[in-house]
Amino acid sequence: MAEIIFTFLPPILIVFYIIYTDKLKEPISLIISTFCLGCLLILPAGLLNEILIGDNDNYSFIAGFTEETLKFLALFFYIKDRKEFDEPMDAIVYGCLISLGFATYENYEYVFLHEFEMSGLSVAIIRSISAIPLHACCGIIMGYFFIYYHFEKRKIYLFYSLIIPIVIHAVYNYLTNSEETYFNLYLVSIIIFTIFCHKKIQTQQKKSIH
Repeated sequence: MAEIIFTFLPPILIVFYIIYTDKLKEPISLIISTFCLGCLLILPAGLLNEILIGDNDNYSFIAGFTEETLKFLALFFYIKDRKEFDEPMDAIVYGCLISLGFATYENYEYVFLHEFEMSGLSVAIIRSISAIPLHACCGIIMGYFFIYYHFEKRKIYLFYSLIIPIVIHAVYNYLTNSEETYFNLYLVSIIIFTIFCHKKIQTQQKKSIH
């Protein structure tokens, strides 16, 4: 039971928090389908990672490229042209949904399908304070830069929306094999930056409503 809680509850709680902070709520059907699409992305990501990385942990940083690119493509092709995608906070909401849909299914695989020296519960707990926040941050940051591309027509931000999450994720994977202090400092700094991005758009939304 504890394994199930720590596997599924952390990403779901973050999703609910992001949805709660959106004052102009999105359709439930699109929220669910976007989250499910994120889950399905684990299939092509797994195939690409197997081809490009295999069992070589030294190349794990490549997953930042494969996984964030797939999330970006989902945001661009599945969300961008929908009529519901009509104000800046939406980019953060849907970016987060795609990313945490992916992270939720990935969590399930790591905890219940893979074999590690530590217990499944230990894997779930560690990922709940590391990999899950990382995926959430990448989705929110992707959405943050996508805002400036889509709503302000600043084309360079489309590149930022893709490359910055890729770099963040790749560096995170690279640091998993380094000194724990560096890894923790890096993750905390990314979380702080993500909070700043989210709060900035949240404040802008409140002002636009009032």
